[in-house]
Amino acid sequence: MARIEWVKQRLFNWALWKEREGRNGLGFYSQSAFLRIAVDCGGERNALFSTVDEIEAMKTDEAVHSLLGPKPHLARTIELIYLKGESIRRTAETMCKAESTIKANLDHADHAIAAYLREKEEVRERAAATK
Repeated sequence: MARIEWVKQRLFNWALWKEREGRNGLGFYSQSAFLRIAVDCGGERNALFSTVDEIEAMKTDEAVHSLLGPKPHLARTIELIYLKGESIRRTAETMCKAESTIKANLDHADHAIAAYLREKEEVRERAAATK
């Protein structure tokens, strides 16, 4: 099994959102969107000011939390890698597992999150179709 790129990106964005949540309480920006616009309209912006889709981050947060009951080891792996910024090696040491196990946990977590998000989207589509 291999990592799912779009899930990896969502997890990265979710981690940025969670970091902001820790700083100002909600996960939302602490300043106006107009103040985040780069003055020179070019070049790289600081990661603090990178755009995070709030709704996507909340859905990803829900998906990660869905792992806590049935697969807490996957949730713990995601927490250490994405929220704590640990390396695979350090995560393996913390969890007393082999590095290959941590990589497999990330693969499994990607697939579990993707399945959860697909299922939720199908439920939303069915609900919208019945209206």
